[in-house]
This record gives sequence, structure tokens and C-alpha cells, in this order.
Amino acid sequence: MASLAFRSLRSPVRRALVALALPAALSLAAGSAFAQTWPSKPITLIVPFPPGGPTDVASRIVAQKMSLALKQNIVIDNRSGASGTVGAAAAARAPADGYTFVMLATPTLLASHLYGPTGGYDIFKNFTPVGSVYDLPIVLVVNPKSLPEVTNLQGLIAKAKAEGGKLNYTTAGAGSFGHLTTEQLKTIGRFDMQHVPYRGSAPAVTDLIGGQVPAMFSDLVAVIPHIRAGKVRAIAVGSAKRVSLLPDVPTVAEQGFPGFDATSWGGLLAPVGTPKDVVDRMSAALKNALADKEVQDKLESVGSFAAYRTPEQTGVRMKQDFERWGKVIRDNHITNQ
Repeated sequence: MASLAFRSLRSPVRRALVALALPAALSLAAGSAFAQTWPSKPITLIVPFPPGGPTDVASRIVAQKMSLALKQNIVIDNRSGASGTVGAAAAARAPADGYTFVMLATPTLLASHLYGPTGGYDIFKNFTPVGSVYDLPIVLVVNPKSLPEVTNLQGLIAKAKAEGGKLNYTTAGAGSFGHLTTEQLKTIGRFDMQHVPYRGSAPAVTDLIGGQVPAMFSDLVAVIPHIRAGKVRAIAVGSAKRVSLLPDVPTVAEQGFPGFDATSWGGLLAPVGTPKDVVDRMSAALKNALADKEVQDKLESVGSFAAYRTPEQTGVRMKQDFERWGKVIRDNHITNQ
């Protein structure tokens, strides 16, 4: 009797558990079936910056290789504006069906610190990391005619102190990565310089070469041709290690600031809710593309470096950089004006 009573009691429970488990199992099976047929049409990669910039160039190099592996075209859709927030907002609104992705760059990651709420989306809540794509070293350069005596970082700091904090430096704009890096360096090194922001790297570099401003922290892509031509002098790189394109230029860390590491980067994101199997396959295709020597060489030729990280590692880096540079922005009262 006890046994019968137990079985009769257990049966409804068992039926309830089966009823609860069945939808989940069907959903999992449907997701796996979808991933097996994905991609069945071209994939859109939103690049939230103009054509020709470092994010756009890197995206095109990597997308071309990934297209071959996935056997579908990856179509670049440039939607620039407001530090990448226009394109990111469009990606956040896109269906989470595995056919829309967005290339995240450091300015877009930090945009909410400078602009406030960004187009009705949250970079952490509305996106799923797929993987990091490239690292973009930042380099401190000076005009050799304006500052002939400055050949290293300590020389620039000495010059800035001798000028009583009135020495000018330029960047691609207020709130740009070069601006944030310089402000953090000024705080750590206890010296001052005056910021002269431009609207973009091109005009800033033009005036640096012309001598209107004597120093600049720039992404490597914008200044490498001018370094090679001798028009500007590289005195420090912000990354933790020296870069292969400038093997003789020491890092900031090597010049009296141990542990200093400032590197802009780009990564691939998917709208939140994109099937995990699809994210995993896209991440695997990205990893394989970045392991290709031809892709590495093409990225390096334009001043960026292949740097794959897993979705989990990419998410960690996003949070770390968001917090680190957010503090710099707050402490220095930096705005996008």
C-alpha cells in the first residue's frame, strides 16, 4: 500500500516536471537546429564610424576572411555619429537573429560617460560579446622642429614643467582616447599641459606637422606614415609592450611609469538574445580569421594588431575599461565639448 501511495503521489509531480522541462528541451533543440543552418543569408556588420578609419579598415579585413569560413557575405554598414553611438543604437534595435553584429571601439564603450544615456540602449545590457578583434596602440609624438630637445617622455615632462603648464598638446577631440590617456599621464606624472582639441585625427595631425601644436597622443594609424617620413617624432607608446612597427620607441611604462597601459581596441558584439550557438560559431570564425598570417599582416600594415579574446574575456575587458576610463573622465571633469 505504501508503495502504491508513493507511486500515485509521485506521478503528478513527475508529470509536472516533464511539463516544465519539455518547452526548454524543445527550445534548445530549435536553437541547435537554427545554428546548424545558420548562416543562410548575408550577415550585416554595423561599423559605427566612417569609411577609411581604423575601425572600418580593421572590420573589412577581418570580415572578408570570416565570410570565406562562414560561406556567406558579411556586409559592412557604416553608420557613423556621436562616437559610434548612432550605429550602436541601430544594432541594439536589430533582431537578435544572428544576422546583425556591431563593431565596438573604445570611444563607443565610453560614450555614456561623456554623452549620458546613449540612444536608449545600455552597452552592457543590450549586447552580448562575441570576441575582441584588434588592439590599436596609442603613441606620443612631438614636432621635432618645435621641440628639438624632446626625444623621450621625461624630456617632454621637463619641458611642460619649465613652461609652467602652458605647453599645448592636441588630440582627435575632447574625450578622445588620446585625451584621456594624456590626462591620466598628467595626473600620475604630476605635470600639466593645455589641451587643444580638434575634430578628428586628420586636422590635429596636420597642425602638429605644421607646428601649430607641438605634441599629440594619437592612435598609431593616424601618425605612422608621418613618423616614417620624419615629420613627427615618436617618443613613447602607451601599450604595455613595445609595438613591432616602432621597435625602438620605449613604452610609457619603461620611462618611469611601471604598469602603465593605454591601448584602444575593437571587439565584435551581438544584440542580446542572439542564440548562444550562433555567438559561439561567430566567435570561432573570428578566432580563426585572426590566427591567419595574412590577416595579421594586413592589420599591422595599417597600425592595428590582431588580438582575439573569448566572449567572456571581452566582457571582462569591457567592464574594466569602462570603469578605469570613466574614473579619468569624472576626475578630470571631461566632457565631449
